[in-house]
Amino acid sequence: MSSKVMKPRRDVGIIGYGAYVPRYRIKAKEIARVWTAGTFQKESPVKPPIEEKAVANLDEDSVTMAIEAAKFALKRAQINPRLIRAVIMGSESKPFAVKTAGVTIGAAIGASKNKIAASYEFACKAGTEAMQTCIGLVGSSMIDYGLAIGADTAQGRPADALEYTAASGAAAYIIGPYDREVIAKIEGTFSYTTDTPDFWRREGQKYPQHFARFTGEPAYFDHIINAVKGLMTGLGYTTEDFDYAVFHQPNYKFPFRVGKILGFPKEKVAPGTLSNIIGNTYAAASLVGLAAVLDIAKPGQRILIASFGSGAGSDAMSILVEEGIEERRDLAPKVQELIERKIYIDYALYARLRRKISL
Repeated sequence: MSSKVMKPRRDVGIIGYGAYVPRYRIKAKEIARVWTAGTFQKESPVKPPIEEKAVANLDEDSVTMAIEAAKFALKRAQINPRLIRAVIMGSESKPFAVKTAGVTIGAAIGASKNKIAASYEFACKAGTEAMQTCIGLVGSSMIDYGLAIGADTAQGRPADALEYTAASGAAAYIIGPYDREVIAKIEGTFSYTTDTPDFWRREGQKYPQHFARFTGEPAYFDHIINAVKGLMTGLGYTTEDFDYAVFHQPNYKFPFRVGKILGFPKEKVAPGTLSNIIGNTYAAASLVGLAAVLDIAKPGQRILIASFGSGAGSDAMSILVEEGIEERRDLAPKVQELIERKIYIDYALYARLRRKISL
């Protein structure tokens, strides 16, 4: 396997970042009450895969959540939105089959009309792909600022295991040149992809299908491990060089398990409890995790992020936190603040909000 790391010719960094988590939550025990006759209730020794998950409201979709996250990223970036000349959203739950979400998001935040606008699909790693594109555009000096977003809404089939973990949320990153007070420097990125059909949804199908445990062994673990090893080999780093490791979070256990395989101490795998609180936000999962780490990381600390997208592939990145983080992170809500802002709902309202009942 080649260990050639993708590095831009011009140094680039994260200028601003933001996340969005819907206010509504449903507890895993409430889902179990409906479908498993109390399997996960208090008296049972069996534990649910997560505690609760975020649920989008009727007036929320991947685009509206992306816009909210982008607005928070702009607050931290402190730049004129007209300077943004690429708006790219990764999602597997786009509201449009043909129209790109990039134009709607760009118009909502006041981005330049002279821009690239696109929607990406690669399951849960579409958001990091959007970041890679912006890194390439900025790094080649074709543009100075690009906006990359991962956003998704829950699509789990009723009674399926995904219904416990598939949640809603968004994260946005403004990528710019490394010639001002950046929040973090992007040192390099490495991708590993194969044709592994572990999870898919055909045209016209409402819910995705998956091969259950097949999604773990030959898919999630193989791709993340190879992407991370390729990145570290190419940059000459080891696990000791990273202060945090953010892995895609399809459930509570996988991030810790892949971290252990790669040699990361459990305390470095952060925020490992995020998927246990708000569920798996698909294309935004690893990017929301990165935002949560940027909320607490100190200048000089290095972050590893590794996404995973079914189908299948992984993008790994090395990010070095800079001094600019100190004065900008408090300019927008932190991920933990968004998590704590919540209203619990029952399964009936959840089914209505996610349009699981066809009339």
